[in-house]
Amino acid sequence: MANLPYVTAPGNIDRALTGIKSAATPERVSQDFVKTILKIPGGSGDQMTSFLKKIGFANADGTPSEIYKRFRNPATSGRAAADALEYGYRPLYVRNEYMHQLSDDKLRGLIIEETGQGRDSNVVTLVLTCIKAIKRFADWSAAGKPAATPAKKDVSAATTTVQITDGGPPTAQGKLGLNLSYTINLNLPATSDVAVFNAIFKSLKENLLRDADA
Repeated sequence: MANLPYVTAPGNIDRALTGIKSAATPERVSQDFVKTILKIPGGSGDQMTSFLKKIGFANADGTPSEIYKRFRNPATSGRAAADALEYGYRPLYVRNEYMHQLSDDKLRGLIIEETGQGRDSNVVTLVLTCIKAIKRFADWSAAGKPAATPAKKDVSAATTTVQITDGGPPTAQGKLGLNLSYTINLNLPATSDVAVFNAIFKSLKENLLRDADA
């Protein structure tokens, strides 16, 4: 059974996340930052400092995480909040990968199943309320994800060796024929255009690799 993250004043989650968007990124997500800049004082500020670590907004040493930084970017904010929810409530996602799409009743049941708490437990209600607070900032669409960069075929400059053997003209039976062997070094250009290489080797085939003239 897991101890899922929550704060006893879930309304402060909205205040904290809204404040993070507008405030400059601190060197550390400390209690002083939470209480002074995010304006969540007292014991609630202490809880929020710990909570932000548990949902992935701060690293173990208190420095802002990548989730924190992406959350401040309007283009990736929704996806970052979704990642924070998945980070903080991973045990629930193990039970149901679409946890964030469940109704309140089904989500409550999932929390009870994971924590072992009673149905009327205040902890269950607080966990549920905290999840819903983060969900209001989250977006699971692909728009917030980094676009995949397709692999590009690149052929760098290289030197290749072509060995050619020339058997010479046919000889009369009983006479010794002449066999020649020579090496050509090619400096291939740096290009990703395969047509260039096709043209080079086509020319080799037509001019050097053909059978000797009769």
